[in-house]
Order: sequence, then structure tokens, then C-alpha cells
Amino acid sequence: MHDDFDRCYRAVQSKDSRFDGWFVTAVKTTGIYCRPSCPVRLPLARNVRFYPSAAAAQRAGFRACKRCRPDASPGSPEWNVRGDAVARTMRLIADGAVDRDGVGGLAAQVGYTPRQLERMLQAEVGAGPLALARAQRVQTARVLIETTQMAFSDIAFAAGFTSIRQFNDTVRAACDMTPTGLRHKAAGRDWSADAPAGQALSLRLPVRTPFAYEGVFGHLAAAAVPGCEEVRDGAYRRTLRLPAGYGVVSLTPQPDHVRCTLVLEQVRDLATAIARCRRLLDLDADPEAVIDALGRDADLRAVVAKAPGQRIPRTVDEEELTVRAVLGQQVSTKAARTHAGRLVAAYGSPVPDPQGGLARTFPSTAQLADIDPAHLAVPAARRRSLSALISAFGSGEVTLNPGCDWQRARQQLLSLPGIGPWTAEIVAMRGLGDPDALPAGDLGVRMAAEHLGLPSDPRTLTARSAHWRPWRSYAVQHLWTTLDHSVNHWPPKETLG
Repeated sequence: MHDDFDRCYRAVQSKDSRFDGWFVTAVKTTGIYCRPSCPVRLPLARNVRFYPSAAAAQRAGFRACKRCRPDASPGSPEWNVRGDAVARTMRLIADGAVDRDGVGGLAAQVGYTPRQLERMLQAEVGAGPLALARAQRVQTARVLIETTQMAFSDIAFAAGFTSIRQFNDTVRAACDMTPTGLRHKAAGRDWSADAPAGQALSLRLPVRTPFAYEGVFGHLAAAAVPGCEEVRDGAYRRTLRLPAGYGVVSLTPQPDHVRCTLVLEQVRDLATAIARCRRLLDLDADPEAVIDALGRDADLRAVVAKAPGQRIPRTVDEEELTVRAVLGQQVSTKAARTHAGRLVAAYGSPVPDPQGGLARTFPSTAQLADIDPAHLAVPAARRRSLSALISAFGSGEVTLNPGCDWQRARQQLLSLPGIGPWTAEIVAMRGLGDPDALPAGDLGVRMAAEHLGLPSDPRTLTARSAHWRPWRSYAVQHLWTTLDHSVNHWPPKETLG
């Protein structure tokens, strides 16, 4: 979008927050870049440049506006919709791949050389992987500076900087303010009034409105696995397995944001934890595009209008979601919770949670490698499917991560015994974030389709759904909202823990 000057300038004129994250506005006369909805006086068109990301603007020498904080706006929905190499790379960078694996490791995951990847990112995003990772480090550092009393030396290394000098210079260049100045400016804000004691961080996760949070939070609550997920005091809580340690997150929905409280074993996991929480709640979606497309369908129009702004209930770990999907084949939501809860109790790593009732992380596939059949009270065929899946994860035969190719992942899953189209599409939709997945054989989808006068036969419904592309995952979520089911109750009628 940033290449269309007239369209971008009209968006800035309207101060429309829906465009936040799509591009940033840089003003040549001030050296500052803003989000499109910044309330300052409209700059003259001749003084404006548009960039696709905060990293691109920073690389061009602009610094972030202190009023609208464009570096803290919702992420671009473009990277969630697209499945090409650039979009997959952007999702991996957000997950912290550059800091963990370097540019070479990032490029290998996408299937390109570092030089090829650099050229592709420069052409589309205006910055290479190192510049994009640098912008992410600045935002992580800013959150820690403004919401904690951590020493700046600890913040520097937690955010991924290699030296205190690099930290100071980068923050000053990007924010036009020293770390000390940022902390003093934030001193009057009530950032962490509700944060528990210890290594806890409280922050706002921005979201594009409308935000029909009841659907996504209700689904997560209904499927909550005992021991690693719960609902407490109006918040969905769960444990996290992160690169450097464990985490416990509490997410409380609001009409225009989500209040997030994180307790981390290692603070350097902050950026990854935030990215995974945003993926879990599908916070970077573009609800207006979905409403516009699905609202044109006469059979869906009323359903979409009743609860606009649906999000897809996703996951913090693609492999975890896949294991849970296999366990949930042909059983109720309650039974699937019970099966998964047995695995958590037997194989999950212990996690302290003095603020609630969480006890363990969901086990990694490495922890499940030698699973005892006694912990799987499921039919023999499903046990074989689960064993084959875990083995495929371990050998690399199946690779699921934020940067994987959606179609290739489907093919890999379908090659395993006992995994059919329903499981593959649920994983594509909820695990990988493909906006165009369609589990047409899902019982809830078929019931809702029949109720609305749509074809309930999977093959016929698939043909009918061509009008919903590329938003069929969101059509599924809207169909689910018509059911009298626990996934549509938020807060839940009973406390789940």
C-alpha cells in the first residue's frame, strides 16, 4: 500500500486507525515518522514520504513520533494474509528467529540464501532482516524501560543488544530520547498497577477495531487444557514454552486492546512471548477487509453484521495445536481437554504460578517422544496417528512454524496415517494462520451451514465457499458463532482451570 501515495495521503487525512500498521508516514521537515492516525496537524504532501514499516523509516534516518508511537502500532495484516517467502520471513522475524538463529538460520528456514533474502526484503519492506530485528529490539527495550524498574544494562541484553553502548545509541536514534528520558516520561503513567510482584510485565496489546473478542476468548476458554490453561478473574491464562525458559501469560480483553500480563523466567523472551500472544488472538488481522468480503454474501451478511470483527482462535505453538487436533478427532471438546490434560500432567515441565492454578507447560514433541500408551485413552488407530506425528516432528518430515509454507504443511500432514482433511485444515487455520482454510467436514461448520440454508455436504460447501476466498477461515469462525456451544460463551459459564 505504501507505493500508492494518493491512497496513503487520503488515509492520513482521515486519521483512520484502521490503516495503522499498514504503513508509516515520514515527514521530511521534522525527521519524524508517525502512524496514519496520528492526531498532529496534517503535513503538506510535498513533505511526506510513506514507508512500509517502522524499520524502513528508521533506516532512512527518521525517528518515531513521541505522541502516536508508531513503533507500537498493530502489526501489518499483510504478513498474515500472504503465504509467500517475504511474509513467511516477516512472521519468523517477529518470533525472534534472527536473534536465535542469525540471518543465515532465518534464510535457511525460508529456503533462500541470505543474499537473496536481503534483496527480497529490501524490495518489499524497505529494510533487511537485521534492520527489522533492530526495530523489534528497540520496541522491546522501550516496553521494558517504560513498564519495569530493571537496570538499563539488564534491559539492553534482554532486548537483544550486544552492548550497553549499542543499546544507548540505538534507542536515542530511534526515539530521539535517552533511555533515562523515556523512563522519566513514563513515570506518570499507570503502566503496571495491576502487575504482580516478581519478574512480571504489564502491557497493552493494540488491536484493530471492531474486535469481537467473545468468539476467540470463548473458544480458548472452552478448549482450555487443565494444568496449562485456565480462566481466572475475567482473564484467559496459560503457560508458555519459550526459547530461553518458561512464561505465564494472563490476557484480558477490552473493546480496543488486550491487557497482557507476562511473568517470564528469562526477560529476553519478551519479544517472542508478545509475538506468540498476538498470534494466539489473531490481533494483527484486518477486520474491515473480512467484513467487506463476507458481508457481500447474502447467506452470511446477517451473521457478519451481528458480530463483526471476529478473530481466529489460534495457538502459541504450532506443534502443540497439531497434537491437540489429533487428540480431538471425533470426540467432544470436553473429551479432548481431558486427553490433553493427561499429557500435560505426565510430561509437561513444572511451572510456578503463585497468582493462579497453572502447573505445567504443554509438553514439547521431544518430551512426548517416548510416550506411554497408558496415558492415551484413545482408540488404537489414533494412538498410531499420534505416534507417527510425533516421530515426523522429530525427524523433520513434518515442519510447522510461523514461517512454514501452508500448502506444503498440509501435504506433509496428509501423508501421515490417520490425518485427513479435517485435521489438516484445522491445523492450517488455527495453527498456521492461513486465512483461507476450510475444515468443511467439521460437525459444527456443517450444522451452522445447514441452519443458514447453506449446503452441509463438505464437497458442495467447499464449492459454495469460493465466494468467501481468501477469508474462508473467518467465514468458519462466523459460522461457529451461530452454535449453542461453550465456545461462544465469554466469560464462560463455569470456571475452567
